[in-house]
Amino acid sequence: MTLTWPWALLGLLAIPALVVAYRRLLRTQARRRSELAAQGLVLGGRPRDRARHVAPVLLLAALAVLVVALSRPVAAVAQPNREGTVVLAFDVSGSMAADDVRPTRLDAAKAAARGFVEQQPASVRVGVVAFGGTAIVTARPTDDRAAVLAAINRLQPQGDTSLGEGILGSLSAIAGRQIAAPGDAETGADETPIGYYGGTAVVLLTDGENTGGPDPAELADLASTAGVRIETIGLGTPQGTVIEVDGFSIATALDAPTLQRIAETTGGTYHAANDASSLAQVYDSIQVEWVTRTVPREITSLFAGLAALLLLAGATVSVLRQGRVI
Repeated sequence: MTLTWPWALLGLLAIPALVVAYRRLLRTQARRRSELAAQGLVLGGRPRDRARHVAPVLLLAALAVLVVALSRPVAAVAQPNREGTVVLAFDVSGSMAADDVRPTRLDAAKAAARGFVEQQPASVRVGVVAFGGTAIVTARPTDDRAAVLAAINRLQPQGDTSLGEGILGSLSAIAGRQIAAPGDAETGADETPIGYYGGTAVVLLTDGENTGGPDPAELADLASTAGVRIETIGLGTPQGTVIEVDGFSIATALDAPTLQRIAETTGGTYHAANDASSLAQVYDSIQVEWVTRTVPREITSLFAGLAALLLLAGATVSVLRQGRVI
């Protein structure tokens, strides 16, 4: 505990002076009692009732605590907070334009994501990655909610689906630099160790099968090594559906086992979302880790409250014994 105004403790010097004054008052009362006893007006002898000192002691203690309160004490208090980084990785392949989830799969995902972003405290940074055949970091992790929401609103469906690219892009967003896939020496990306990023999470949302790109299982291992948890969301059904893209009929089906393995490898959870309402519930269930940090807090009010209680107790004892406060 530290004191903001330590010089205020000089007020404690009044306590010994009050103790001396109280003892002098007791001697004066004893002498007066002896004089009256000699005249036969009161019984002689010195009172041995130690309880008569309780009220003065409580009042002096209240004064001492109040002086400490005036010094504005500050204590280190453990405070839990939700902190960390969350990257929302959206599958923006052409199949996300399917309307089996109203209004479309991608629009439903965007609406649920907006609700998730708005619920996060300022201590949580949020980033956005769009992935199809490749991945693009559309918003680096930030506490600027307006920038994140704008990035989500800009997402449009197109291209194929590469889960590996989605994970790789998310790791690059977290690390703040381009990360190379294991064994890939031709991308020009940074091949140095990714590092450790505990307290970070990736929300990987997709509706289809992996159609190419780096192996998502290898990148899940890389994410696990970096301390990044991946929460996977499967939007759709294993039976799949057929959509029209540029005049072609394309079949798309959800590969739930792959998403489950990705989540299990990184300590995350696989969530199935078949409609807009279940998708919103999935986002609500995703929580960032609680972190306990020690922060300085002024505890003047605690000392002032204790002083008030001591003062009230001393006054009560005095009234009960003497019929007056002092």
